[in-house]
Amino acid sequence: MTAPRRRRPRRPLNQEPEAVTYAREKAGLTKRALAEQCGISPQLMGEIESGWRNATPRVLLRLAEALNCPLVVLEAKRTLTPTPAAEPAPAAAPPVASVVPVEAGAV
Repeated sequence: MTAPRRRRPRRPLNQEPEAVTYAREKAGLTKRALAEQCGISPQLMGEIESGWRNATPRVLLRLAEALNCPLVVLEAKRTLTPTPAAEPAPAAAPPVASVVPVEAGAV
């Protein structure tokens, strides 16, 4: 029997995985060292950086503190999708004559 396939989180991630990796490397820390400072497992740290797991807001705050960077740098960038503008209702068409004139004597 094979192990079930792992899936990425369905919800959007709280973190920007590339930003977490970049900040960790700039701080000169290994995944293991950063995980120890934040009180999480090295496996979870790797999964957060790869985008396989979602960092909780509390863990994200700990990461920001350990990396000495603003929380907003690590947070996922959300884009607002503009709501489609309501299309104006079509103008009422002018009434069309429904009576066709009949020529005299054609009946």
